[in-house]
Amino acid sequence: MSTESADIEAIAQVVATVERAQRARDVEGFLSLFHPDAIWTTAHGRVLIGLDVIAEFTRTVLPTASRDGEVTYEAVHTQFLRPDVAAVKVRQVHHSAGGDTEGAPLYVMTRQEDGRWLLHACQNTEVRVG
Repeated sequence: MSTESADIEAIAQVVATVERAQRARDVEGFLSLFHPDAIWTTAHGRVLIGLDVIAEFTRTVLPTASRDGEVTYEAVHTQFLRPDVAAVKVRQVHHSAGGDTEGAPLYVMTRQEDGRWLLHACQNTEVRVG
């Protein structure tokens, strides 16, 4: 497997972990995916700067999130901006009895010195039909 292929697989695994953590409402598992200097913008435009702020928000919202159905995440495109920086387009689908809705997150991820990929600058965008 080439280095780029290995990185793409590692990045896909981070996205899969986002899905697992969201489904399980695993706050610490979710937060472990972020760089300490991360920036996160929610689907509704709330800007969270730094892991402490992201953690405060996540600890408030994730455990009590009411969900009808499941959410799936898929890395659909990875563009390397540098060997250690990737822009990752994600397809997020909330499957519910009332019908599916989509999100279109963009994750800018950075590879750390230990080889792990972390979420560094993320924008979650709700997809509106019509």
